Amino acid sequence: MTQPGSRITRRRLAGLGTAAVLTGSAIYGAGWYNITARNDATTLTPPQAHARATAGQLLLVDIRRPDEWALTGVGQGAHPLDMRRDDFAAALGTLVQGTPDRPVALICARGVRSRFMVRKMLQAGFRTVLDVPEGMLGSGAGPGWIKRGLPVTQL
Repeated sequence: MTQPGSRITRRRLAGLGTAAVLTGSAIYGAGWYNITARNDATTLTPPQAHARATAGQLLLVDIRRPDEWALTGVGQGAHPLDMRRDDFAAALGTLVQGTPDRPVALICARGVRSRFMVRKMLQAGFRTVLDVPEGMLGSGAGPGWIKRGLPVTQL
C-alpha cells in the first residue's frame, strides 16, 4: 500500500529526468573543456612550450586533426601530427630521429587528448613526454596558446 503523496507523478518524474540531463551535461562539459586541468611538473604552459621548441630544447607536436589546424593554425615551432594515425608512435619516432629520450611536448585543443596521448607514448617507450594542458583554445589550466597571443603558422 502506498502512502499519500508517495506516488511518482509525471511532473516529479520529468523533474528527475531534467536534473539527470543537467548533471550529465555538466559532467560532459567539464571533461570537454578540461576545467580541472592544472599545470604541474609534468606539464608546460604554452609560453614555456613555445620557448623550448623554438630554442630546440624539445619537439612540440600538435596532435589535433587537419581541420582543426586549418581553423586556428598550428603553434609556431610545433609539428602537426594527427593522433588518429595508425602509425602515430612510429611517425613520432621519426620526428625525434629515433632518440626516445628526446623531450617531446604534446598539444591539442584543450588538453584532453594530449593528456591521453602522453600516457600512451610513455607506454610506447618514449622517455620524456610532456603535456600542454591549456591547449590551443584554453582549459582549466589557463587561457591557451591563441588567447595568450603566441604566434601561429597557417597550413
